[in-house]
Amino acid sequence: MRTKLFLSISSMLLAGMHAQNCWAKSQTDAQGFWLSADKAAVIEFKECTDAAGSICGKIVWDKDAGTSKDACGVLIAKLARYDNDAWKNGWVFDPRTGKYYKGTVRVKGEKNEILAMRAFIGTELLGETEEMTRVSSVQPGCKK
Repeated sequence: MRTKLFLSISSMLLAGMHAQNCWAKSQTDAQGFWLSADKAAVIEFKECTDAAGSICGKIVWDKDAGTSKDACGVLIAKLARYDNDAWKNGWVFDPRTGKYYKGTVRVKGEKNEILAMRAFIGTELLGETEEMTRVSSVQPGCKK
């Protein structure tokens, strides 16, 4: 009896976790404009111009444009392979710290409205994730 109850509860929890995440299933779902979690930048993800089949993320709007903190035009992600639900085999860059990390990018939500960019050293399990929200357009903010 306890085993059946445990299996039932475990199944419900797993189903709930899957429904909550709703990971995208297409490698093109990450393409587009994404507002950073702190609302300080918009990143455009699209196919890399120098590596067919890869995806790159570049800052196309920065609230600090024109100041010494301006990060306009900075390439913050380059990922070579789409596997199952994530872009992998590449790097992400944190312009605030100037550090590069291994990275993954996933899109989730019922309408593919959230991009989860994970930066890590070693194993993905030990990394940090920034969730960005999709935006349909970008106001002019970068002159590069």
